[in-house]
Amino acid sequence: MAKSVKLADIAKEIGVSVVTVSKALSGQKGVSEEMREKIIKLADELGYVQPSVARQRAVRANYNIGVLIKEGYLGDYSSFYWQMYQQVARFAVESGCFSMLEVVTAQMETGGLRPKIISENKVDGIIIIGSLEERYIAKLQRELTVPLILLDFVDKKQKSDCVVSDNFYGGYYMTDYLIGMGHSRIAYVGTLGSTDSISDRYLGYLKALMEHGIPYREDYLVDDRDGSWGLIDEDKKLKLPKDMPTAFFCNCDLTAGVLIKKLEKAGYRVPRDISVVGYDDFIYPGMCDVDITTYAVDTEEMASVAVRTLIKKIGGERYRRGTCVVEGKLVVKDSVRKIR
Repeated sequence: MAKSVKLADIAKEIGVSVVTVSKALSGQKGVSEEMREKIIKLADELGYVQPSVARQRAVRANYNIGVLIKEGYLGDYSSFYWQMYQQVARFAVESGCFSMLEVVTAQMETGGLRPKIISENKVDGIIIIGSLEERYIAKLQRELTVPLILLDFVDKKQKSDCVVSDNFYGGYYMTDYLIGMGHSRIAYVGTLGSTDSISDRYLGYLKALMEHGIPYREDYLVDDRDGSWGLIDEDKKLKLPKDMPTAFFCNCDLTAGVLIKKLEKAGYRVPRDISVVGYDDFIYPGMCDVDITTYAVDTEEMASVAVRTLIKKIGGERYRRGTCVVEGKLVVKDSVRKIR
């Protein structure tokens, strides 16, 4: 793809001269910042590679990409991140690189122990999938001598480059969908503070309620997991409200699946009695008999962006700094019933 894209292709698409495109991509004067950003964005989307960069890539060695994932995210109810790692590994191979996974244990976080792939200088760059304890990330940042990308979370204090799902608007869209299906008594299921994703989806939920004039109910905020290690706990945390809502918005499909089983044990039928929506579009086959309406996270695009950005950082190439937000989409299935 990248080899076939020329300056003329970009110029034709935008409606400017080849000279303007060349100046924009090489950082020369004579192009407005607005036009420069537009040209750079299109060049990235088309996969254009400047000749100097192409020559640099042709002679460089393959990179080793280290991937860190918290131990708690790889439990029975948390393999969404395992799926995301597989995407990262695939794109690394397709880019001529290798990936090395290391699981961050509780002992490593509490003791501030460095991962071996870092202490033994085995990698050229690091991708952290899913949030880690704030102080631990800060310690890694101070000691790292290689580039870093955060995947599916933001570290605001360190201002690291990161790739995230559109959690806020995803939460808004899912809640707005339930309201459009006639529901006004909607509970949110997710332990706030356990991850940025859960909190951001909750804020989107609140925005939708506010826009439709639906009062917030404290008893409709339902915990689903241990706040420290992110393990879903059906018995201790997932408590059904005394005054039942007509719909639940769960922070992820795995939580939605556990909730549906709990509702069925309590005598409710989904969606006939209670509607349920999730987030991620990921659940174990056979875990739930109901196909869950959800917000599909584009894990493939997120992994691709993370790998491409890290490779550019390692090679000293120009890249888009800061937070990259990847939009998902609503996927309507069988877990919601329209009510009057």
